[in-house]
Amino acid sequence: MKRDSLSNWFKSGAPWVWLNAGAVSIAVIMTVGLLAVIAVRGFGHFWPADVLEARYTVPGQPAKVLAGEQVEAEQVPRARLAAAGLPVNVEGGEFMTRELLKVGNRELYGADFSWVVGEWLGDTHRPAELMVLERRDWGNFYGYLLEVRENGQPVAQGDAAWGELQGRLHRVDALYDQLQRVQKTDIGRVNHGLERLRLESRRLALQGKLDDAAQAELDAERDGWTAQYQDLENRLAELNREFDRDSLTVRTADGQEQEIRLGKIVRAYRPNAMSLPQKFAFYFAKLWEFVSDEPREANTEGGVFPAIFGTVMMTLIMAIIVTPFGVLAAIYLREYARQGPLTRIIRIAVNNLAGVPAIVYGVFGLGFFVYVLGGSLDRLFFPEAAPAPTFGTPGLLWASLTLAILAVPVVIVATEEGLARIPRSLREGSLALGATKAETLWKVVLPMASPAMMTGLILAVARAAGEVAPLMLVGVVKLAPSLPLDGNYPYLHLDQKIMHLGFHIYDVGFQSPNVEAARPLVYATALLLVLVIALLNLSAVFIRNHLREKYKALDH
Repeated sequence: MKRDSLSNWFKSGAPWVWLNAGAVSIAVIMTVGLLAVIAVRGFGHFWPADVLEARYTVPGQPAKVLAGEQVEAEQVPRARLAAAGLPVNVEGGEFMTRELLKVGNRELYGADFSWVVGEWLGDTHRPAELMVLERRDWGNFYGYLLEVRENGQPVAQGDAAWGELQGRLHRVDALYDQLQRVQKTDIGRVNHGLERLRLESRRLALQGKLDDAAQAELDAERDGWTAQYQDLENRLAELNREFDRDSLTVRTADGQEQEIRLGKIVRAYRPNAMSLPQKFAFYFAKLWEFVSDEPREANTEGGVFPAIFGTVMMTLIMAIIVTPFGVLAAIYLREYARQGPLTRIIRIAVNNLAGVPAIVYGVFGLGFFVYVLGGSLDRLFFPEAAPAPTFGTPGLLWASLTLAILAVPVVIVATEEGLARIPRSLREGSLALGATKAETLWKVVLPMASPAMMTGLILAVARAAGEVAPLMLVGVVKLAPSLPLDGNYPYLHLDQKIMHLGFHIYDVGFQSPNVEAARPLVYATALLLVLVIALLNLSAVFIRNHLREKYKALDH
């Protein structure tokens, strides 16, 4: 009886339902767990950790004072430390504690991080006056504030120096923003105008139209740009004088003193003296800097906004390119092509294209789009720029086209499946009412198949936005000097190189000279890439669901 009940239970399909439910649950748990680990390891980096000061005594050597943040600690065998050359008594316990401290002060100690033996640390405490200076170069500085100076003369010392420092840092931040605006926006606009005049002069010369009147007109416009450039140079020199006016004298935990210019400091804070609300405010300020600022320190500090912008811009251009091509190809294969051996071969080829390694598309993009197509465009439309390439070099357009070629099979297959699900009776009803085949396709079939098209676009975005290998060949770089979208004509510069979150992860994780500093940023950037892709996909899902509800009545 029990055997029959068990047999009936298996025949009912219930075990397979539970098996599938369990598999889906495990997949969801693993995904959420992975994202949680990435979030904790990445976004935990921005929390203002306490800074300890301790006396470090290595047996047989003079004691020295260390200050820094405790990054991690681990238990290691004594024999391993002894093998590394440390004076460890191997007859003690089996394990000792090894701690990684972020000691900063790279110009003094040579490295930002240092491994120490925990048992040799003594007199550990966390002074409230111990400060952290986050700098534009050379990483963090850990030490004590002695005095603030203006043009080399002391203006505040002791307890009053900290408040004076914060006020002057706000002034320096405002000056830094003005400097960036003059250098990147104003001078960039003038340089763009002068370069445009140079190319116009060369173009007229190549065409034999550079007469005295044209030359005089160009010279007059050039004089105007040159006068603007001179004014901006004077403004820049004045801002630099103001920017370099203030400095501060600091002392490290081991007693070394040095002077640091305020222009090199991003922020100064005392984490040991901060309350919990102050730490939360600092944390969210750092998060905002991460998503809105430019990178610095070989991409191991600052933000990733250029990479976010490049990723989103490239993905949007890819979607604009791939959607019409994929939809048109699917319409032809499903609605117009004669269903025979050739059509089946084309479908097999399209399906196989989805399995081609991504780097192959990158090589194709470099060889065809950049060298052949881009070089031809330069010879036809930009001869005045020769020998410098305009489109004959990797850039935003070629990166987007390469991703479009990579993703177009997904859109074709999804659109074809959507077209195949449209009932034949709807087509025949439209034709019976006098509509042409094109009108039936445009007004009946395509609207009903639009959710499937959006599904193809979602899958294309999900695959293309995270690709790295092909982009390294066709337009993505470690650090782009400017965004491809600005106020200079033609505003969107498709020939410019861009940054990308995926390549940024690769560069920070595997090419950074400061591995320990880069590690948490790899996690944070990875989670940010997942969030960007999810946001793009959710936007497409929202549009798809709206279209599905709109045309649901026609399905019945």
